[in-house]
Amino acid sequence: MAADLEAEVQAIDKSLLECSAEEIAVKWLQTNDLQKEVYQHLAYYVPKIYCRGPNPAPQREDMLAQHVLLGPMEWYLCGEDPAFGFPKLEQANKPSHLCGRVFKVGEPTYSCRDCAVDPTCVLCMECFLGSIHKEHRYRMTTSGGGGFCDCGDTEAWKEGPYCKKHEINISETAEEEDPLVHLSEDMVARAYNIFAITFKYAVDILTWEKENELPGLEIIEKSDTYYCMLFNDEVHTYEQVIYTLQKAVNCTQKEAIGFATTVDRDGRRSVRYGDFQYCDQAKSVIVRNTSRQTKPLKVQVMHSSIVAHQSFGLKLLTWLSSIIGYSDGLRRILCQVGLQEGPDGENSSLVDKLMLCDSKLWKGARNVYHQLFMSSLLMDLKYKKLFAIRFARNYRQLQRDYMEDDHERAVSVAALSVQLFTVPTLARMLITEENLMTTIIKTFMDHLRHRDIQGRFQFERYTALQAFKFRRVQSLILDLKYVLISKPTEWSDDLRHKFLEGFGAFLELLKCMQGMDPITRQVGQHIEMEPEWEAAFTLQMKLTLVISMMQDWCALDEKVLIEAYKKCLTVLMQCHSGFTDGEQPIVLSMCGHSVETIRYCVSQEKVSIHLPVSRLLAGLHVLLSKTEVAYKFPELLPLSELSPPMLIEHPLRCLVLCAQVHAGMWRRNGFSLVNQIYYYHNVKCRREMFDKDIVMLQTGVSMMDPNHFLMIMLSRFELYQIFSTPDYGKRFSTENTNKDIVQQNNTLIEEMLYLIIMIVGERFSPGIGQVNATDEIKREIIHQLSIRPMAHSELVKALPEDENRETGMESVIEEVACFKKPGLTGRGLYELKPECAKNFNLYFYHFSRAEQSKAEEAQRKLKKQNREDTALPPPALPPFCPLFASLVNILQSDVMLCIMGTILQWAVEHNGYAWSESMLQRVLHLLGMALQEEKQHLENLSEENVVTFTFTQKISRPGEAPNNSPSILAMLETLQKAPHLEVHKDMIRWILKTFNAIKKLRESSSTSPVAETEGNIIEESSRDKDKAERKRKAEIARLRREKIMAQMSEMQRHFINENKELFQQTLEELDTSASGVHDNSPVVSDAKLTALGPQQTRVAEHRQVVMCILCQEEQEVKADSRAMVLAAFIQRSTVLSKNRNKIIPDPEKYDPLFMHPDLSCGTHTGSCGHIMHAHCWQRYFDAVQAKEQRRQQRLRVHTSYDVENGEFLCPLCECLSNTVIPLLPPPRVLFNRLDFSGQPNLAHWIRTVCQQIKALYLLRDEDCASKSKELNPYSESIKEMLTTFGTATYKVGLKVHPNEEDPRVPIMCWGSCAYTIQTIERILADEDKPLFGHLPCRQDDCLTSLTRFAAAHWTVSSLSAVQGHFCTLLASLVPNEKNGNLPCILDIDMFHLLVNLVLSYPAIHCQDFSGVSLGTGDLHLFHLVTMAHIIQILFTSSTEENGMDQENTSSEEEVAVLTLYKFLCQCTGSALKEISSGWHLWKNLKAGIMPFLRCSALFFHYLNGVPAPSEVEGTFEHLCSYLSLPNNLTCLFQENSEIMNTLIESWCSNNEVKRYLEGKRHAISYARESNKLIDLPGDYSCLINQASNFSCPKSGGDKSRAPTLCLVCGTMLCSQSYCCQTELEGEDVGACTAHTYTCGSGVGIFLRVRECQVLFLAGKTKGCFYPPPYLDDYGETDQGLRRGNPLHLCKERFKKIQKLWQQHSITEEIGHAQEANQTLVGIDWQHL
Repeated sequence: MAADLEAEVQAIDKSLLECSAEEIAVKWLQTNDLQKEVYQHLAYYVPKIYCRGPNPAPQREDMLAQHVLLGPMEWYLCGEDPAFGFPKLEQANKPSHLCGRVFKVGEPTYSCRDCAVDPTCVLCMECFLGSIHKEHRYRMTTSGGGGFCDCGDTEAWKEGPYCKKHEINISETAEEEDPLVHLSEDMVARAYNIFAITFKYAVDILTWEKENELPGLEIIEKSDTYYCMLFNDEVHTYEQVIYTLQKAVNCTQKEAIGFATTVDRDGRRSVRYGDFQYCDQAKSVIVRNTSRQTKPLKVQVMHSSIVAHQSFGLKLLTWLSSIIGYSDGLRRILCQVGLQEGPDGENSSLVDKLMLCDSKLWKGARNVYHQLFMSSLLMDLKYKKLFAIRFARNYRQLQRDYMEDDHERAVSVAALSVQLFTVPTLARMLITEENLMTTIIKTFMDHLRHRDIQGRFQFERYTALQAFKFRRVQSLILDLKYVLISKPTEWSDDLRHKFLEGFGAFLELLKCMQGMDPITRQVGQHIEMEPEWEAAFTLQMKLTLVISMMQDWCALDEKVLIEAYKKCLTVLMQCHSGFTDGEQPIVLSMCGHSVETIRYCVSQEKVSIHLPVSRLLAGLHVLLSKTEVAYKFPELLPLSELSPPMLIEHPLRCLVLCAQVHAGMWRRNGFSLVNQIYYYHNVKCRREMFDKDIVMLQTGVSMMDPNHFLMIMLSRFELYQIFSTPDYGKRFSTENTNKDIVQQNNTLIEEMLYLIIMIVGERFSPGIGQVNATDEIKREIIHQLSIRPMAHSELVKALPEDENRETGMESVIEEVACFKKPGLTGRGLYELKPECAKNFNLYFYHFSRAEQSKAEEAQRKLKKQNREDTALPPPALPPFCPLFASLVNILQSDVMLCIMGTILQWAVEHNGYAWSESMLQRVLHLLGMALQEEKQHLENLSEENVVTFTFTQKISRPGEAPNNSPSILAMLETLQKAPHLEVHKDMIRWILKTFNAIKKLRESSSTSPVAETEGNIIEESSRDKDKAERKRKAEIARLRREKIMAQMSEMQRHFINENKELFQQTLEELDTSASGVHDNSPVVSDAKLTALGPQQTRVAEHRQVVMCILCQEEQEVKADSRAMVLAAFIQRSTVLSKNRNKIIPDPEKYDPLFMHPDLSCGTHTGSCGHIMHAHCWQRYFDAVQAKEQRRQQRLRVHTSYDVENGEFLCPLCECLSNTVIPLLPPPRVLFNRLDFSGQPNLAHWIRTVCQQIKALYLLRDEDCASKSKELNPYSESIKEMLTTFGTATYKVGLKVHPNEEDPRVPIMCWGSCAYTIQTIERILADEDKPLFGHLPCRQDDCLTSLTRFAAAHWTVSSLSAVQGHFCTLLASLVPNEKNGNLPCILDIDMFHLLVNLVLSYPAIHCQDFSGVSLGTGDLHLFHLVTMAHIIQILFTSSTEENGMDQENTSSEEEVAVLTLYKFLCQCTGSALKEISSGWHLWKNLKAGIMPFLRCSALFFHYLNGVPAPSEVEGTFEHLCSYLSLPNNLTCLFQENSEIMNTLIESWCSNNEVKRYLEGKRHAISYARESNKLIDLPGDYSCLINQASNFSCPKSGGDKSRAPTLCLVCGTMLCSQSYCCQTELEGEDVGACTAHTYTCGSGVGIFLRVRECQVLFLAGKTKGCFYPPPYLDDYGETDQGLRRGNPLHLCKERFKKIQKLWQQHSITEEIGHAQEANQTLVGIDWQHL
């Protein structure tokens, strides 16, 4: 790097380096025309430094610019060497109490939900950690970049505005002191001069439009070079740009990607450098190529000196930004310079110029000057105010530019509104002085120009461009929200006046929405084009909060409220006068009441769901009641002018529309209507839509005769006929044979009754009922939790949010619910407290249909469990506020009684009429509500009041003369006995009981108590009868059940007696087949169990009978029968690896015979344990393959398994598999021949084997052709399966093409057996589980089959190859002259060596007739390897003698180990450390050899089938006895000292061992630590912070968009981006996929930090997302960080992920996820 720089420096013009900053500054100080001097200097030097060639050289440019251009300015400013000047300034300066740190993309930001004035107030991590808010309820998000930290801003926080760091800087002196006092006068003057010139220069050059001349910078020597400059836009994709560039400037794809990345980051990049012609040609190609679908990419050919000056202009702005950091005085001067009006008057200041040219600048330039504004204007409170005024005055123009511009909001100057409008004092000032509210609303109206004849908004044919514009327009609503977000505490007349003016403008906006998107019912045929509805609803959703906030503002001041109410009413009148023409009046009469209304049919005329003006008036009307203005100043309100029928007309139509849609009358209007109705009720809109319509009806009804209201309502629901004409119902149901129409009518009646229930019952809004806001939230929560227990996030979603994104839930949740913590999966749930169930209202108005039925079911079930009756009576309600008090009279109005009576009548004579049970249920609910109401009236009665609510009397009265219908009460008593109404009996009983209670209350105030009790007695007795009846029925049922059971058991006994012998047989068979593997019956239990050697415990043979999952046939596992196989999955693994960086150079030539102890990459085999016939499996697999070929022609997506690689899903459990393991009987039994001679000792045996090996070599040299194949005991089909599995292991383990003849196949099979045993031993050790008896069945079966397979595989390999392997393996321990350069003893993993030796030994033994048994060979090999391992451990164990020496009476083991160690020291020539403590050595030796012994025990257990003694709890002594080792391991050396001493000497003399002892190389020490996933921090924000500091390693210092952490090795990667793609096996893959191949041999576990999501990858096509181990306080994960609650590490869940990794289940997990969720298959995992 240094060398490069030097070379560059030499290439630089000498004159540049000789420039002296000091001399130039002196010259400037003396001149009269500073501007001219500076400009000349710049004109001469800038083109010499910047833009000297096709590729930018930022380091060189910065260095020179600092030296030649900025240096003199700094000298001039300080008047001395800036190295001294700036520190002096800093010392004199009072540090700011504002933090002002500007956020990078992806940096964590924190907002306090308790103290922040609004959600845009945020802290950076450093300030947050030092503030009081970290103890509060905070919210964490990742920044989109561009905002800044609000620490120190007293207007942003209700408390704790300063963190510890900024608290120190609060000064006691007056706030408003002028910061210029800290600077000398000369300094002030110089700063003015240089700032004015440089700022003006930068602004002029950046906003310059001409392409080849410059503002006031005459160029001395004009070179004629140009750049072809490509600009960023948000229309074209990366791919389009890359493709176009490759064509236009014929560069490689890599270069094109580089260009595209820079353009996207900085907003522009030169793609060609040369003369005008050359650049222009590239321009025309780019324009031609990109103008087909959309507007073309913006390209300009620019003169190189202009580009040079622009580059320096940006540099200057950055420089200014850093200079003013030294002193508040300098900041103040720069602000003055920037905001000073120029000679051209309005909008001529530099700041204005920049703002108004914003949309013409490119992204990089915008970012730089926005940063400058933030660090200057926004950090100086005086100028922040002045800047806000300039911003507000230019607001309309800025927004217009933003609409035309295509860049995102984040890089537009319009986005600064959030920094200005959210400051309460500024917002108020701008409303009063600049009339900001009106400006914003008017600007908004300017942009929505499409109107219909009535002047309403029209969003037809919503094109993509319009949608884009519309999205931009919505940002204006955001600004309006910012302005309104903090409410005024005191009002000035100015503020009142300007707010009302803004309110007037807002009403104009709502007026354009009133009645927009009207719809007419389609009759006959389905609608052809779905009308556009989304735009209108988007607008409504965005405005919802603004409408609520407008009402909140109105509520704060009585004068404002009255005026606003009047204005709103006037506008509503205007809207109505446009609606009502041509609808002729009609008169309705019923029950002796009549009312005049208009003829209008929702199902025939136009109707609209958008009525914001009516709804706003409803909201204000409630406020009149809530703030008591209605009672204080009734004379100021136009209440007498209100016409209730007019007020209710449109909301009522809207609700009737919903009812008709539910009744299926609007089916032909398509989905757009269904969606509109859905959103109308949805939690996002309902507050200002559905809820307010109910309020408007309540308002209307409270001012009119309820009978009149009900008649109008019947007429709008088109039900007037049915209820007003007697017997119409009967005629209707007989005449209309059309079921649909009858059904429709029933639904309409149900909906109408539901509406009445809501009008009377919904009084939980403050102002309607006497309640407060928390009651309302409590009620919402109770009803949500009545459906089912819910997680915190679900509850939050179900509750409406206010402007601060708060639902107010946390304050009340504890009172109504209990929290249950989650387990290992799932999430924490809130459950409703039982005492809240009494508040449940079945007809709660925010329930959807589905929720209502679920809630009903859940509540009835609960009541049954608590042995209560299942009635769900209406809950007691709070009283109405006086303004709405007359509402209750609906319940006792004549028309209402008539409706209820009619429906009950239908139910009584239930055959003649069309009626439904839900209709009856609603009537019963209404009766219940009326009775509750009367009861409350009576209980709250004071002396002089007369009770006006006399419902009980009215329902006791029978009907009038002509038809003498029975009273409602009488009908209820009839219905109680009706058999077809079982379900409603409890409810009817409850109503009668309440009725009696009320009679009692009434009579307690009068005299005769007699009559009442009678009724009560009747009622009681009928109830007792009922109970007795039920009891009797239950008793009969019980007896009947017992009788049947007795009969059945009798029949069974007969059957068994008759078929005795059949049962005997079955039981015997069960005995034999039940124990497949674990049957240790014949073993004498107290005998010592030994797993190997001549003393090996003999085990009786079991028959193992298994069943094929495909054909369900049973078969015994025998060597000569058809093969049975287990589905298995082989994968490469680095789970045990101690060195992940090792790469196999050429897999074709690699020899895997010896495994290095760092286990850098092994082959793991796992199985789901399901068994099939080999031929069944073959058929199944062929079918899968055929299906795959057909599928590939149809669909081009991946499946979750890759058939070309031999993968398939287990037919039973769909577990991913890629081969099958044959099931075999214990193999050693087949090869064991008689032992007829005494078994030799180790030395003797080694000599014999060495002779055999010599003989083999001779034979092989003489006669290579003779392939001595023994009699192979296995059937053909088993042999075929042995080959199949062997080849698969070889193919996967080495990543090569299958070749069954390759001599490495057996090695890979043995290796997989050894490696799998090692991983299982590690898992058991980590969980502190005993070695045997704790493995799941599938692992146990898998290990049995794998070990037996590995032991039998030599029978299908080339015998000479296996013999050759044995010779080489043995030679590594017992050297011979044939095999040179084998790995030294330190570089061999001893367990792999043991498995390889033991499993290849039969190939030698089968030609040995000396009578040595196979078991003896096993034992000697085991002892030999164990001794080698002991030496290995003694060499590498780092024994620090830390003075913990035990007492001197050493045990014999310690003495023996010490002796052995001393012998080693002799052999190595004292290169080993001297150690005197035997205790230490023995302790280390035992710890180091344990894993090896445990693995060996598992291996021999599965190989020889000797059952494990129950005591092998893994203690050292038990293991030694099971493996026939002496407890004192060093005895092995003493017993075989003759041969061992020579062997040890030969091991020690190896060169590598010598190098290790001299400290020149490293070796693995024992016991190897288990690998774990990395440690994660407890608090998630640490990770976010770490990720936000991580920049992409390839695109110099650029922040990564998707930083992703590898959980295996802790590397941070830049995922999912072009910059970090690499090529892997001929395909472009993303950083994560590439990393899995080096770190996890194809499998990876990552944490995507910004998304808070765990990613599993396996190979290129497999991946899935997994829940992260971070939970919030409510036991939920937050994938995507949407909620922003603080997250903490859940150790159990992280352990679970770690366990998946250790058990090699990642691939299986992905397979299951992809099978369950098809969308995962379509993701391009390899690009992550």
